Amino acid sequence: VVHLVESGGGSVQAGGSLRLSCATSGSGYSTKYMGWFRQVPGKEREAVASIYTADSTTYYADSVKGRFAISQDAVKRTVYLLMNSLKPEDTAMYYCAADSAVQRWYMRQYWKYWGQGTQVIVSS
Repeated sequence: VVHLVESGGGSVQAGGSLRLSCATSGSGYSTKYMGWFRQVPGKEREAVASIYTADSTTYYADSVKGRFAISQDAVKRTVYLLMNSLKPEDTAMYYCAADSAVQRWYMRQYWKYWGQGTQVIVSS
């Protein structure tokens, strides 16, 4: 079993930055892959970024490439999402996800463990 706790959300003006954190506990095996998704009411949860913790290989959605960066602190068992140049369309609830193996990181159904989410609001 894995527990994920997100933090770091908040309100920011367009062009600003936020850093989200996802603290993990439980099985280290089940956190080989870590990801961030986001969702706005009435829309599907969409993938933002993912990291393979064994070698820090990262993946990004096209909409955030060059602006967001996913990273990890293995000692703290925490994954981060640094979000720069934020836009109003980045406003969403951001969720952390984890699993031991993920066939398609960008698809929600391949992730087993989820956090409760942290809200990000970007105003214009």
